Amino acid sequence: MADVEGSSRAGGPGRLLVAVYGVFALAATARAAFQIATKFGEAPLAYLLSAVAAVVYVVATVSLARPGARAYRVSVVAVTTELVGVVTVGLLSVFDAEAFPHETVWSAFGRGYGFVPLVLPILGLVWLRRNRPGRATA
Repeated sequence: MADVEGSSRAGGPGRLLVAVYGVFALAATARAAFQIATKFGEAPLAYLLSAVAAVVYVVATVSLARPGARAYRVSVVAVTTELVGVVTVGLLSVFDAEAFPHETVWSAFGRGYGFVPLVLPILGLVWLRRNRPGRATA
């Protein structure tokens, strides 16, 4: 019955979390595809990082919406990767702006997206911790 317990991750507030991840998955994928297709030579590192962010958001969206322990583990890895990515790229883009002549989703800690990319993985990890498989619900 662990799978049934795990299904609650996408219900209630989790539904909003999955929706926000879905919006970011679509936005980051569209942005990266456009940038790579039209201006890749101008800032290849930034545009490849946008593509990496898009993949992370897609994986997080799908895994957060799925029940079960395996999807839970994939979610933890994806959301943790997102947090590490946004902090790393955020720091690099602030302290070495020349390396990022064009913004990515994670530049300046997601400033172009209202800092949601910085807050979202924190909320995601809190949600995952509270809704881990096998956790007794009161």
